[in-house]
Amino acid sequence: MVKIKEAIVVEGRYDKNTLSQIVDAPILQTDGFSVMKDKALLALLRKVAQTRGLIVFTDSDGAGFVIRNYLKSAIPPRYLKHAYIPDIPGKEKRKSAPGKEGKLGVEGMTPQVILDCLRRAGATMDEAAVKEKADPITKLDMMFAGLSGSPDSKARRLALMKMLELPEHMSANALLQALNLLMTKDEFYRVTDLL
Repeated sequence: MVKIKEAIVVEGRYDKNTLSQIVDAPILQTDGFSVMKDKALLALLRKVAQTRGLIVFTDSDGAGFVIRNYLKSAIPPRYLKHAYIPDIPGKEKRKSAPGKEGKLGVEGMTPQVILDCLRRAGATMDEAAVKEKADPITKLDMMFAGLSGSPDSKARRLALMKMLELPEHMSANALLQALNLLMTKDEFYRVTDLL
C-alpha cells in the first residue's frame, strides 16, 4: 500500500473501493453528478483541498470530464492536482456490458496503472513527506465532546456539521474522518466548546 499525502476524489464507491486497496489516503466520492447539487459536499471538498490538497481522479469518459471540469471551476487550482487514466477499451468485471463510451473507468484499472497516473499527477508519495497526525481525533473524543453516547448527540453532531458546512447526512464515522482531515484535536475541542 502506497501512502499519499493528498486526499483523492473519485466518482463513486467502486472507484473508491479499487483505490483503497492500492493507496493509503483519504478517498472521497462525488457520487457522480451529485456534487453539482450538494453544496455541503462541495464545501467539504474545498476545505479538504485547502487543508491537504486534492487529487481529482475521474473516469476518462464524458461524464468524468464534466465532473472534473466542475471541480476545476469550483475549487482554486492551486489546491488541485489532476490524475488522468488512459483510454482503455473494455468493461469492468461487475458490469454486464461496457459503458456508453466503451472505456474502462478508474475501477477497471490495474494497480500499476493507477499508481502511474497518481505519480504523473504529482501526488506526494514520499513516505517521509506523509506525516501522520500525532494525536488524531478519536471516537472517545467524540464522546467527551457530546457528539456520541448521549441523548442529544445527534443534535450536537448536526449543529457541528452545520457550523463546519459539512453534509448533514454524514454518519458519525464519516464525520470523524472529515474532522481528522480538517483540524487538529485542539481545534476540535475549541470548536465543540462553542456548541
